[in-house]
Amino acid sequence: MFNTKTILASLALCAGLVFGAQAQAAEGGVTIQKQSWSFAGIFGTYDEHQLQRGFQVFREVCSSCHGARLIAFRNLAEEGGPGFSEEQVKALAAEYEVADPTADGGVRAGVPADRWPSPFATEQDARDANGGALPPDFSVLAKARGVTDAFPFWVFNYFTGYSEGGPDYIHALLTGYHEEVPESAPHNSDGTPFQLPEGKYYNDYFPGHAIGMAPPLSDEQISYEVGEGETAVPLTVDQYATDVAAFMMWMAEPHLAGRKQTGFVVLLFLVMFAGLMYATKRRLWQGIEH
Repeated sequence: MFNTKTILASLALCAGLVFGAQAQAAEGGVTIQKQSWSFAGIFGTYDEHQLQRGFQVFREVCSSCHGARLIAFRNLAEEGGPGFSEEQVKALAAEYEVADPTADGGVRAGVPADRWPSPFATEQDARDANGGALPPDFSVLAKARGVTDAFPFWVFNYFTGYSEGGPDYIHALLTGYHEEVPESAPHNSDGTPFQLPEGKYYNDYFPGHAIGMAPPLSDEQISYEVGEGETAVPLTVDQYATDVAAFMMWMAEPHLAGRKQTGFVVLLFLVMFAGLMYATKRRLWQGIEH
């Protein structure tokens, strides 16, 4: 039998592990804050207006260096996405030229079935324009990146259904730039102060803190189009980063809402099936000693 002192001691030990892990995480570097996403949780769905704003950020800023080769123009009109009409998608696609050996001159106007065009003709062109570095494709980047939680925090992710590590990291990266190396920057392994290489920028969340991409966002850089019934949002780096991270999550998992709905129905069926099997067992063995 457990007495009161034993139970209290166990609770104190658990609390010590939790807060100890938090302290270790804080000492190891800047902690990535988890944002509030509309698509979080087992019932989460994408915010159509946020996806439209995120697409605007991607198109006006990110697409000058980053491609999205797995996304077709027509995907923007699919249910659960940004909610563009077929006419809007056709007009958007027609604004871009797509390589086509069968067309006159080797290029033609884009159509909804075309994939999002790459900003560079070849991989070497992309490297030459970015100091030798190859800008990553955005198609599934939100699923390729993530956040590592210290023990025991990662255990709770199984119960909360946390899968927004990619958007959290992208948001942190885009808002984690510094004009100069901060005093809180970690020292080198030999104890010398951190030195930022030439042509690099300091970022709190990028591995090694020296990133080759210049800060892509600034306040009031993009003017959002506010539609009827929409509420104006602040034109800040934080807002831009939030919106484009949400759009990148949609690109990486466009059918997220449908998958969650299917999963919930399956779980509900399993619970009902388990209850039916239990009731059947009780009925069959009723009155039989065993």
